Amino acid sequence: QLQLVESGGGLVQPGGSLRLSCSVSAPSAFTFHYYTMAWFRQAPGKERESVSCINMRGDRTTYADSVKGRFTISRDNANNTAHLEMNVLEPEDTAVYYCAADTLPCASMMSSHIRYWGQGTQVTVST
Repeated sequence: QLQLVESGGGLVQPGGSLRLSCSVSAPSAFTFHYYTMAWFRQAPGKERESVSCINMRGDRTTYADSVKGRFTISRDNANNTAHLEMNVLEPEDTAVYYCAADTLPCASMMSSHIRYWGQGTQVTVST
């Protein structure tokens, strides 16, 4: 049973940047690089949507069209963490951001299939 904890959310002005982090742990020994990591977000009144995904080795990434060129996902397999660097933030990026993990490939990392989730961190982009 993995435990995921997000951090780094907050209030930022349009055009600003934030870096989200996801720390992964477990009650017993686990191998972080067996897990694909992903970020999702959910805005008020909207469904949860996929933002970005990174494979187990960290050499393949995917992004939603709405964030391509602005967001960068990364992982640190030595420290069991994943990150989402968010630049040129827009008001439309306002949402609760969730970290997710599973042993699926990125192409299969859909909300209904993922076993492990963080509690979410609020990102608000506003003047």
